[in-house]
Amino acid sequence: MSELASQNVPVAVVVGASHAGSQLAIHLRKSGWQGRIVLIGAENYLPYHRPPLSKAVMSGTKDIESIQLRPAAFYESSQIDLKLGVTATALLRDSQHVVLSNGEKIHYDRLALCTGARPFYLPLGQGLKGVFYLRTLDDVLAIRQSLPTVKQAVIVGAGYIGLEAAAVLRGFGIDVTVLERADRVLQRVTGGQVSEYFNALHHMHGVKIHCQAEVTAIHGECRVESVACADGSVYPAQIVIVGVGVVPETQLAQEAGLVINNGIAVDEYGRTSDEKIFAAGDCCSHPAQLYQRRLRLESVQNANDQSRVAAVNMIAVSEKYQAVPWFWSDQFDIKLQSAGLSQDFDHTEVEGSLDPAEQGGFVVRYFKQGELIAADCLNRPKDFMAIKTLLSKSLV
Repeated sequence: MSELASQNVPVAVVVGASHAGSQLAIHLRKSGWQGRIVLIGAENYLPYHRPPLSKAVMSGTKDIESIQLRPAAFYESSQIDLKLGVTATALLRDSQHVVLSNGEKIHYDRLALCTGARPFYLPLGQGLKGVFYLRTLDDVLAIRQSLPTVKQAVIVGAGYIGLEAAAVLRGFGIDVTVLERADRVLQRVTGGQVSEYFNALHHMHGVKIHCQAEVTAIHGECRVESVACADGSVYPAQIVIVGVGVVPETQLAQEAGLVINNGIAVDEYGRTSDEKIFAAGDCCSHPAQLYQRRLRLESVQNANDQSRVAAVNMIAVSEKYQAVPWFWSDQFDIKLQSAGLSQDFDHTEVEGSLDPAEQGGFVVRYFKQGELIAADCLNRPKDFMAIKTLLSKSLV
């Protein structure tokens, strides 16, 4: 490390080297932190973009280098001490130390927890080759390596990850079946009209989707051979990708006695229940002025914006985190962009055609008691930007 490591200077430690953690470390240096910055990552790769994993990386149109958030030289020039391939195993708040899996103990003056989330694992198919979860670069590289021998695939879960993976696999000519426990696809993140659109879009491309499908078993000897459901149906498969949600990584914080509330609880400044410890990204919940409740968001937008605010406040508490949530998904040749959260809407307005055979796209606006709360925009980037700007005005 640089000369900072040997000087008696304040130390900021960031646990987690994905979007939130790497961006927080960068913003911390840009915001004027003069001391040492240590960024700890469990993976051996430089911090990278996660959204392309289920799309461009799986399809092979992007490689490892093209999804890096920053090159190694950037961290070196910014005097950010990268510690990759290690995890934080304990947080000693009394002495302000983080204990690492390699036995190292690092003192901190300020600490940021950006531990992210892990996939929700099904108690099915353990030990079988060909059963995958999709969260890390290694997950996707393993999936890609197995594809040449795959003719039939089953995707468990029809959220963004599941549908994006289904679209990529169809591009390889693989027979794809999606099994969804809920009544419709994307049920957790959008309204019924958009769900119907994506159901029809995938059907048009040859994907078979079965909703209200309760997966009860994943069969095979050494390698997966089929997936069984509660209604007795069985679907042959040489690969199974499970995407049924994620769980926030809170163990480190919980064992250290920090307040947990649907993730690590932070205030509007990104502070945990310990004023020296901050958190950002998928692992934490924050108060959201726009929706008058606590939210835990699983999005790159939240990771980037929240980490910037937390970095500023780690130096001097001065800025509240107030942002309109937004998301996107690429499937086949369309892009869905969503602004705001549509839960609890009582009225919708549709502009454009919801027929996937039409090329003009659409906008679905969601209202609650006459107020616009969210919108889904398909191939309508200008509408998306205008609606996001409109929603942001309610935060001023």
